Amino acid sequence: MPNFGQTKLGEAVENFTLTNDSGMEVEISSYGGRITRLLVPDSNGTLADVVLGYDNLAAYEADAAFHGALIGRYGNRIAKGQFSLAGKNYPLPLNSKTNGIDCHLHGGPEGFHQKVWQVEAVGDNVNKGLKLGLQSPDGEAGYPGNLSVTVHYWLTSDNTLRIEYHATTDQPTPVSLTNHAYFNLRGEGSGDILNHRLQLKATHFTPVTPGMIPTGELAEVCGSPFDFNTPHAIGARINAANEQLQLAGGYDHNYVLQTETGNPNSIARVEEPESGRTMEVLSDARGVQFYSGNFLDGTTGKSGKPYDPRYGFCLETQHFPDAPNQPHFPSTILEPGQAYQTTTLYKFGTI
Repeated sequence: MPNFGQTKLGEAVENFTLTNDSGMEVEISSYGGRITRLLVPDSNGTLADVVLGYDNLAAYEADAAFHGALIGRYGNRIAKGQFSLAGKNYPLPLNSKTNGIDCHLHGGPEGFHQKVWQVEAVGDNVNKGLKLGLQSPDGEAGYPGNLSVTVHYWLTSDNTLRIEYHATTDQPTPVSLTNHAYFNLRGEGSGDILNHRLQLKATHFTPVTPGMIPTGELAEVCGSPFDFNTPHAIGARINAANEQLQLAGGYDHNYVLQTETGNPNSIARVEEPESGRTMEVLSDARGVQFYSGNFLDGTTGKSGKPYDPRYGFCLETQHFPDAPNQPHFPSTILEPGQAYQTTTLYKFGTI
């Protein structure tokens, strides 16, 4: 539990490490609940850190890419930084601009990724975990209701990182929690992720406008560069003459999942041929944002090497983007007396 320093506001930050008998190791920071290190063996048993990030707190505080962070209250974009609920309009801070169009992104500039979470160790000798807690007061970032959030990270003996999200509220409020880890299964700082082979089990995705806000349509992936039902290299079609890819500079889209609440099932699998590492994603979330790291800007990471565009990918399990403004999307409104619960597992192995 080494001290990671103090925030600009003078809050103490600590990093916590979980290990298993296979040598896998995950480091979680109380700052933003971030995954700051994830050591995973390759096909020869050699460990490498497969998540992008930084080696000091100041860099995380300045981070504009949400590296490894817990995201809330609402993961992804909300159009024009506003939504209506029960006839009342709620303005939210604008903190992202794409193609000249502003929006509210990932809970705003002071979202959960910027908070110092309360952390305690949980579990036993077999399954080791951390319990993270956060209280988000009524009106924070413009959202209604006092929201109580708990996130569990578990590292299991079969090299699985399990993330369990839980939240309750005293007023109706939109909630969509996720983790924004960037993965490179060859190792962070080792180059781009275009040769990673991805299988993503979804028949539809949500197309976007030039501002990266969903149009409200559910489009079939069949016959398009968005079809990963059969495994493909991420880079195989990323530069295709496709309007959706050109708007985002690659993949940055929500895929519609056929899942059952409380029953995480396999939604994606990634293989990296050089290292032999694999990652399977299991979840009960309604959607997953596949992001190919298009907006990474060359900032130096913990390897001392720049993180250029497409040097990491994200699979962010979540509700649909802009759902509070999209009446045909599944509702994201959490009511008093209800519990928000969702689980995602990242299971690592070798080819």
